[in-house]
Amino acid sequence: MTVASPDVAARLARLRVEHAGAIRQARLFVWTFARSASAMVGLVLVLAFLVLAAGGPSIVPYPDDATGAMNLAARLQPPSGAHWFGTDEMGNDILTRVVVGTRTSLWVGLIITGVAALIGVPLGVAAGYLGGAVRQVIMRVTDVFLSVPGLVLAIAIVAALGSGVLNGVIALSLVWWPGYVRLIEAKTLTIKHEPFVEAARAVGASRRRILFIHLLPNCFSPLIVKMSMDMGLAILAAASLGFIGLGAKPPAPEWGAMISVARTYMPTWWWYAFFPGLFIYLTVLGFNLFGDGLRDVLDPRASRS
Repeated sequence: MTVASPDVAARLARLRVEHAGAIRQARLFVWTFARSASAMVGLVLVLAFLVLAAGGPSIVPYPDDATGAMNLAARLQPPSGAHWFGTDEMGNDILTRVVVGTRTSLWVGLIITGVAALIGVPLGVAAGYLGGAVRQVIMRVTDVFLSVPGLVLAIAIVAALGSGVLNGVIALSLVWWPGYVRLIEAKTLTIKHEPFVEAARAVGASRRRILFIHLLPNCFSPLIVKMSMDMGLAILAAASLGFIGLGAKPPAPEWGAMISVARTYMPTWWWYAFFPGLFIYLTVLGFNLFGDGLRDVLDPRASRS
């Protein structure tokens, strides 16, 4: 019978303690999140949005209507058993187009928030930790971008690049990162003098190791909260570009572009604009409530302030 050495036994005991602590922490997170009714509503809305985005084209009743098919005999019909959300001016089923449009909204939100985080997080960590001239240059450039409303700057960029959903996503990504710089820079300033950072510096850890091993992981909590809330705002901003004709173009099933066309049919054919607008509202609401719930779990002190 092999007997474990004292070092191995101590290491196994430490791993068991850490595992038990992680389980308790996860249970606490779940309990904190679940006790908030608004957070659970947000979770349900976000999950419904993701399910529709993943399986939308396979569950809609008229898949061809999402690609610009025409059925003029059924144009502008009100909601009914055959068309739950009614039809548009081309006779396309609005339910089909709205559901398929969730996939476009999902990848638009993911790309905008992802690119913004990839740009803003490294700059924020560098500005907060390095300080000096590096911080001054990064923060002054950030201030220049923040001095102009993001949507206005995005409209100018799209006007230069040309209209289209891809150019709209690129433009919004380029104006979305300053918020992440501000957030991560402030968080880095609060933790760079913590004992664990000073201890790493004292034992000779390199600047890169301190940045990416000690500082960046401790910025994940506010980063996750901001990205979850920015998803809804990014989808709304992309829909705004589509509404003014600088984003997706008909017959693309994009919510903002659908409302842009539908406004000329108000108020008689109200369902044309109502249902895309309802989906935008529920999506933004869901991500905001979900983000609030994550903030209560990951940063309870911020929720009490």
